[in-house]
Amino acid sequence: MITRSLIELIFSAASIERWNDHPRPVQFTEMAKQAHKFVIAYVIGRYEEDRGAEVDWNAIIEGGVFEYLHRVVVTDIKPPVFHRLMANETQRKDLNRWVMDRLYPLLSPLPGGVADRCRTYFDEDDHRVEKRYLQAAHYLATKWEFEFIYGWSRPIFHIERTKEEIERQVKEHMDIEGVRQLIMSDSLPESDRGLAGFISLVGQLRFQKRWAQTPRIPQTSVLGHLLFVAVLSWLVVLETGGCFRRRYNAFYGGLFHDLPEVLTRDIISPVKRSVEGLDQLIKELEMEAIATDVLPLLPESWHPEMLAFVKDEFENRIWPKGQTTPTILDRDIGEDQDRDELNPIDGRIIESCDKLAAFIEASESVRLGIKSNELFEGKRSIYMRYAHKCVNGYPVGVLFDYFR
Repeated sequence: MITRSLIELIFSAASIERWNDHPRPVQFTEMAKQAHKFVIAYVIGRYEEDRGAEVDWNAIIEGGVFEYLHRVVVTDIKPPVFHRLMANETQRKDLNRWVMDRLYPLLSPLPGGVADRCRTYFDEDDHRVEKRYLQAAHYLATKWEFEFIYGWSRPIFHIERTKEEIERQVKEHMDIEGVRQLIMSDSLPESDRGLAGFISLVGQLRFQKRWAQTPRIPQTSVLGHLLFVAVLSWLVVLETGGCFRRRYNAFYGGLFHDLPEVLTRDIISPVKRSVEGLDQLIKELEMEAIATDVLPLLPESWHPEMLAFVKDEFENRIWPKGQTTPTILDRDIGEDQDRDELNPIDGRIIESCDKLAAFIEASESVRLGIKSNELFEGKRSIYMRYAHKCVNGYPVGVLFDYFR
């Protein structure tokens, strides 16, 4: 099964600060940066698909997760040093071997040879196009953060060199049409920015704190939380042996499930339940905001999929080709629905992983000595609901027991 150590490694990125040798207006974390990278990679991949290119989405998701774990392991190496090491073939192989010595035991319990694919990912030239999409997304996410850092850091020696290096790295990927369009539209007026506006809007979720009224360590952002839920959901569906579309939907359904919160803010469950009908009203307002402020930034052909990720996000659904909207299921997704042509979406697994993420956020803070009634009550209520529970055939209760 998925191990506690693997989950802890994934979550540790919430404690890894970026730009910590620069003055910063806010805290930037590795988890939020990686989440933004995945969103940008999605935009680039969809844009290239619209132009007729074949995109291996499994390579983007799996390769992105491998790169995420790799970066967490080598977090103490500053980016300029890291990139120089990776540019030297001998040093790159030595570093990757050292990283895999730490990752392989965590990934080996996963089915389908995931650990072996991770071992070869960084030293082989497979999926070169998808790797370039991920690399471009990495530099664009870095550029987005640096634009906040730059105004505070102009007195710092070599800050102009850092700026030039980031711009050079982005320019190296301008042959990718999706990247070129993002860079060009980023300089347009707000009303005309389109996909660049969408990426900026999603990026703002790194400024919204989870459990905003409750002191915690580490503090987590809504953006980082989205990636945590996405990776957990993907791992669970991977362990069930789910088909490709099921894994795709689990990952991106997790990555976008709280997207409306960029417009409505994170509202904790007790508040939503405090007034009869408030939860439903909030959902209606969220969907109105998506329709008026988010969808216009995306190509119209993307709207059905984005709506499928944010509407009824915690319901099990199937979405066969040719059907305009998903069909909600009132039962677990079984073998009969686990087929690519039915495009199954594990809403209940995404919901379980959303609650598992909250449970871990509270548990980790309590473990580190930051305790409050809100954290204890949050842990208690979540655990009571999910202890010993199976969802879509998967014993999610075991994952909660790791952090009880």
